[in-house]
Amino acid sequence: MGRLRNAKIHVERAVKQKKIFMIQGRYPVIRCLLRRRGWVEKKMAHHTGTTLPPSQKDLDSSVMCDSDIEEEDEDEDKEFHPPQLINFEGLLEFDDLDGTHALMVGLCLNLRNLPWFDEADADSFFPRCYRLGAEDDKRAFIEDFWLTAARNVLKLVVKSEWKPYSIQEEEEEEEAPGDKQHKKQEKKPVTVSPEFVDEALCACEEHLSNLAHMDIDKDLEAPLYLSPEGWSLFLQRYYQVVHEGAELKHLDTQVQRCEDILQQLRAVVPQIDMEGDRNVWIVKPGAKSRGRGIVCMDHLEQMLKLVNCNPMMMKDGKWVVQKYIERPLLIFGTKFDLRQWFLVTDWNPLTVWFYRDSYIRFSTQPFSLQNLDNSVHLCNNSIQKHLENSCHRHPQLPPDNMWSSQKFQAHLQKMGAPEAWSTIIVPGMKAAVIHALQTSQDTVQCRKASFELYGADFVFGEDFQPWLIEINASPTMAPSTAVTARLCAGVQADTLRVVIDRRQDRNCDTGGFELIYKQPAVEVPQYVGIRLLVEGSTIKKPTVMCHRRMAIRPALPHLLTQRDSGEGKDSGDLIHRSPSRKVAGARSLGHTEKPDSTASTSAPGKGKKAEESGSLRKLPEVAQLRRGRAEMQTQPLTASPASTPRPVCLLPVYSDPRVGPTDCSTTNWWALGPCRPQAKP
Repeated sequence: MGRLRNAKIHVERAVKQKKIFMIQGRYPVIRCLLRRRGWVEKKMAHHTGTTLPPSQKDLDSSVMCDSDIEEEDEDEDKEFHPPQLINFEGLLEFDDLDGTHALMVGLCLNLRNLPWFDEADADSFFPRCYRLGAEDDKRAFIEDFWLTAARNVLKLVVKSEWKPYSIQEEEEEEEAPGDKQHKKQEKKPVTVSPEFVDEALCACEEHLSNLAHMDIDKDLEAPLYLSPEGWSLFLQRYYQVVHEGAELKHLDTQVQRCEDILQQLRAVVPQIDMEGDRNVWIVKPGAKSRGRGIVCMDHLEQMLKLVNCNPMMMKDGKWVVQKYIERPLLIFGTKFDLRQWFLVTDWNPLTVWFYRDSYIRFSTQPFSLQNLDNSVHLCNNSIQKHLENSCHRHPQLPPDNMWSSQKFQAHLQKMGAPEAWSTIIVPGMKAAVIHALQTSQDTVQCRKASFELYGADFVFGEDFQPWLIEINASPTMAPSTAVTARLCAGVQADTLRVVIDRRQDRNCDTGGFELIYKQPAVEVPQYVGIRLLVEGSTIKKPTVMCHRRMAIRPALPHLLTQRDSGEGKDSGDLIHRSPSRKVAGARSLGHTEKPDSTASTSAPGKGKKAEESGSLRKLPEVAQLRRGRAEMQTQPLTASPASTPRPVCLLPVYSDPRVGPTDCSTTNWWALGPCRPQAKP
């Protein structure tokens, strides 16, 4: 009873603290570490006779591959296909990628948008990749295959010219006498004329001009140097040289030209050195993992035929073709790749943790481009574990085909490159991981209190440059070797330090994880659909401080003072009506028309006021628009007796709302201007 009571208290405390977890699959390390922290496991219900539906990750196939779980895990947990899913109920969950970033297709598409996120070129760390299910990508791949073959012809010309003659003599001496006689009896090899080299040179020069946008004024319908039929013939001769041993004839003048063109291409094609000269590509089903369905091929026709034979895969766009790294970094003549873990604890802001330790995986056979078998070129443990190590392998290679990153660093020091790990390899891997996540951030559904552990696979070039091959969601944690047994347990323990312990203590030990990227928080706007609306208010015309339109001023202030030479007195401000037109008769100078109605007016005189009669009329339209209703005044004009007097109007030319209507600064307010009189009704 005491144990039951203690267990009940422990469970109630865990529920109150939200420390309940569920695990699908066998993860003893996670289970043990969580129980030590006071968490309680909620067992998953097993209903006999029912089968759990496959998870979204299995349907969409995570990362370039779906998940990276080993086959032995599937045998042990047949009922639970979604492995590696740790569901901390009410607190922590793994992110569900919905097949976006988890697909090789998604990585291929997203990295094309990298220039919108950062000043970097995806071709500098991710081999060229195309979707064969999309027509535009398929055409781009075919054109890329053609141009790569043309570049390879130039490389073969330069290589044959700089090949030491002593090596050729040694190869001839090493041949047995019987072999020499046999070769003499054989038919002479086919030779390819120098015109073939000229075609390759012209194709590369045309490609350089296109990259430099020199074809901007070129007609879109203008034919290329080589038509599709011409490229087909070009590839046939290329296959003869590369695969069938045909002799490539070239002129001495072509060698220097090939070197110059290759030098120009290196400035604009970052992958020209790693792509080799045999035009090998790797065809991947974008919805499978653990190396299933992957084939290395070097003939364009065979690749297109392989893809077209499966219309369902073509329809879904799952086939992906990627440039194979023909000049990889080798250890004792054997190819290897590196598995690197990283952790995403938040997608907004994007937060990335990079694991310090990693491990490399060797293939069982020596590296050779003449043999395109998967045992030579695929380092997946799920493939290599079923194969026997070649007897021609170097004895220093491990029998289990795995090294830790520390062992790899020691080997680099023996190679004479002790700084390659810290200055080239690690910074390159970090940058590739960050760029891949930046381009995928908008396509991943962000959920707080969730995280995801990924496994990225890298292959290194001869210059130690890391090349990102793929990213796996739910990477395997199976202790397949002594190396993975130690490292996988460590990365699981350190993952819990980051996602659990660091929530309570920001300064806690995070083990082998290092925070390499923390994006500034960005507010995500709410989705409003396609309804577009602009809200605002109308702009009203400001009111001008003036008299109301229909109001009549009883008297005008002294706005204008003008001396009348004929009368010997100042003419005052008048409110009157303009004189009507007269057909005949001349008026004397200074005479004003008799008003139709009377109005009072005042003018300053010599101690007394003068009153006149006047009439009212409307101002012209210009005056009405600028000032409203205003008064008018006629002024004597100096003219010849025969001329017709021109009436004048008192028009406002300047208004200031800060000045009142009785302001004495009259010169800024009013001026005389000609006004066309109206006929008397």
